[in-house]
Amino acid sequence: MLSGLNHLTLSVTDLNRSVGFYHGQLHLHLDATWDNGAYLSLPGLWLCLSLDPLRPSVPAAEYTHYAFSVAAADFSAQVERLRAAGVEEWRDNRSEGASFYFLDPDGHKLEIHVGDLASRLQACRDKPYAGMKFYP
Repeated sequence: MLSGLNHLTLSVTDLNRSVGFYHGQLHLHLDATWDNGAYLSLPGLWLCLSLDPLRPSVPAAEYTHYAFSVAAADFSAQVERLRAAGVEEWRDNRSEGASFYFLDPDGHKLEIHVGDLASRLQACRDKPYAGMKFYP
């Protein structure tokens, strides 16, 4: 039986640049570094950055992305800080809760989001997606 997400590993082409982004811009805790990688963390998240020179630095054409939680009171300041740092936005928010969609230096699709699964499900109960079913 699965008990949760263990860790997330992202391939990166420039380890120092990526550590600077995730630690310096997004403020993940820097736990360890080595020649070809780094471990960073947030409560409930273990992030591994793995040096991979074969990683393309362009975002995939599909919707897969990684979302980080942010408090509503901090959302606007976080967005402004990221915009001031020159991050590239890749999508407009189209769903419940405040969201800002942006790319990391290697083109991984990221999001900061206000809300959680409970708030999303409530919004969907109020206005369900086409064909949506809810389960107990």
